[in-house]
Amino acid sequence: MNMERSIVAQAMSTRFDFTLHIRRLCDDMIARLPELAHVDMTRVAVSFCQARKAVPHGIFASLTPLRFAGGNPITTRRGREVCVERVSDGSGREMLYILSFYLPRFQNLDFREKLITVLHEMWHISPNFDGDIRRHAGRYHAHTHSQAEYDEEMGRMVDRWMLKEPPESVYSFLRHDFRELAARHGAIVGVKYRRPRIVPVAAPGAAAGAR
Repeated sequence: MNMERSIVAQAMSTRFDFTLHIRRLCDDMIARLPELAHVDMTRVAVSFCQARKAVPHGIFASLTPLRFAGGNPITTRRGREVCVERVSDGSGREMLYILSFYLPRFQNLDFREKLITVLHEMWHISPNFDGDIRRHAGRYHAHTHSQAEYDEEMGRMVDRWMLKEPPESVYSFLRHDFRELAARHGAIVGVKYRRPRIVPVAAPGAAAGAR
């Protein structure tokens, strides 16, 4: 299933489930923003990754699609049919995407940038919700021609979401940096998914991923 529950920071106190709180935040954004109505979080694995270096720059979050262009489960590379390894949650439900956050780096962004980052990655999900990414016309199919303009639009989406008055409890954890959050709760835990490999369809276990 490529999934494990891990502790990213721990002390003597109650635990804070980071990936659970991110999932609740995403659910609320989907409920209040019509632009995200196509997203079904029961098919999105939420994961954290431990950043190798404690620096403020680098990747803050990522979306991993588990299908190829057009939602196809199989593609051909170098003359061979390949698929992405199947990823399932704890109940065995197959996932279509992995939404990952890099800690402590993500949590150390300012509050608004965290919200923009979450929406930035969710907006990459295809409107068809088929395991592929949202593809824009032209060379820059992921972010259009300008990532800065892309993030500006995500900022406007954050504003629209906040105007709908989501409960403070949904996003209050984002008001703290990583050290503050760990100090308040003692332990930060979450689910970690291993990045799936692209494997030949004929390989053992590959057929399940090619459904």
